[in-house]
Amino acid sequence: MRVPRTADVRPLEEAIRQIKPNLPIVVLDIQGGINRPPLERTPRNQELWRLAQEVGRELGLELEQAEAGGGSDGNFTSEFAATLDGLGAVGDGAHARHEFIYIDKLAERAALLAGIMARP
Repeated sequence: MRVPRTADVRPLEEAIRQIKPNLPIVVLDIQGGINRPPLERTPRNQELWRLAQEVGRELGLELEQAEAGGGSDGNFTSEFAATLDGLGAVGDGAHARHEFIYIDKLAERAALLAGIMARP
């Protein structure tokens, strides 16, 4: 289960723990919980996103903000520092057999990252 907001974690976990079987012969053993916080669009993260858009425009790139529904280390860093995920290589099929990157996009992605890092 993926949770979009930290505020949603506890109520959803509680709702799942309250599930009861419909048949007396069924036993539920519910374990675990959310082990990765959501990467929220915090004011700090949005400020970094706007900076990335600005640098992107200067490079002739139109960046789009999206939600991937996955998880990264950014889910943890976002609580403590401005975090922007998705600055890696451009491609498709992450972690799948058909995963690939566009080699011709590596230079522009490096320029984008360098431009963001060069700003105060």
